[in-house]
Amino acid sequence: MPRENYQEKLDELRDGVVAMGETVCDRLDDAIEAAVTGDEELARSVIESDHEVNETYLALEDECTELLALQQPVAGDLRLVTASFKIITDLERVADLATNVAAYGGPEGGVHDAVDVRDLGEGAREMVADAVAAYAARDPDACREIAARDDAFDERCREASEAVVRELLEADRARNAARDGPAPTDGEALEDSLDEVSQALLAVRDLERVADHAVNVAARTLYMIENDDELIY
Repeated sequence: MPRENYQEKLDELRDGVVAMGETVCDRLDDAIEAAVTGDEELARSVIESDHEVNETYLALEDECTELLALQQPVAGDLRLVTASFKIITDLERVADLATNVAAYGGPEGGVHDAVDVRDLGEGAREMVADAVAAYAARDPDACREIAARDDAFDERCREASEAVVRELLEADRARNAARDGPAPTDGEALEDSLDEVSQALLAVRDLERVADHAVNVAARTLYMIENDDELIY
């Protein structure tokens, strides 16, 4: 392959990774909206379109494999290809998590209101978008800044999970108090409450994982730019 064609292939790979990242962020936006509003049609759209992200992933994987096998890149080019391969894997997993989040709203409405899914979701989505932007701009400072934000996001997720459990305990105390009154405990209502709490906790867990994948993208980008693995380990 002539040198100019080889460089075009590297540029196409970079552009493809960025485009995949933008698509995944769009899917995540829709998933958050579906989880908040309980919009079943929007949730179904996110879930059914996941195959498109998978196809993009496979196409980019093929590009990486071809560049490695046929061009045997070295130094910075090798780091670009290997980092890109790792990054598209993280982006594909973010898309999978988006399908989970989209389904949590359910037919009865959005996720349990003890969790501000929109706020958490937008925070996780912003980290993914910023990580993709850092890859596109080859910005090492942005990579480190994204990784530094992860602890604060983890703390927000912990607080959200605790709020859900606290509300469950308060509801349980109220049911126990009602046993002494005219209305008996409603077992079906308790089961529904537990389902809501479980989905809320799963939503928080998945959004925390989205942020973790954003950090992975930033870590691989920093390695690509500076041959620095400080964020990987």
